[in-house]
Amino acid sequence: MMRPITRPVVDVYQAGQACAAWPACNHGRHLQLRDMSESLHIVCPHCHTTNRVRADQLGAAPDCGQCKKPLFDGHPVALGETAFERHLARTQIPLLVDFWAPWCGPCRMMAPAYEQAAAQLEPRVRVAKVNTEEAPALGARFNIRSIPTLALFSGGREVARQAGALGQADIVRWVRAHLG
Repeated sequence: MMRPITRPVVDVYQAGQACAAWPACNHGRHLQLRDMSESLHIVCPHCHTTNRVRADQLGAAPDCGQCKKPLFDGHPVALGETAFERHLARTQIPLLVDFWAPWCGPCRMMAPAYEQAAAQLEPRVRVAKVNTEEAPALGARFNIRSIPTLALFSGGREVARQAGALGQADIVRWVRAHLG
């Protein structure tokens, strides 16, 4: 009798710490890294269609099946409320969001560093920006009290938050520390 093929699932809690209560715990800080041949859902930054991409093909510049544009271009994606909801709910890679406003001096100072960080983090992390002036409901929903604020989401839940402007290396280091 043949055994069914199972794909290993590795559990990572924050920066590699074990959690004795997993999988029964409910703090939402677990990031599950699956077998690289597994398909992931990735929302297109251009037309917001959900695409299925094999995990081992993320670095091969996959294109959207609908609009044929690249799913990753190394630049942050500007998201409004509807697009943010779609990316948060359907993208199966971590989502890094910069909550900012155009009148904010530190936000404008951090923008080039955030752009450079996006080039380093994609395609393993979707990098996005939310203008809190254009999407005030998102700022209120996530209790954004100061800008710029970086929020890291995985599995539709916030796993980390950092207020204040950071440089490119600090952004990349902060994200990697929280993803293990």
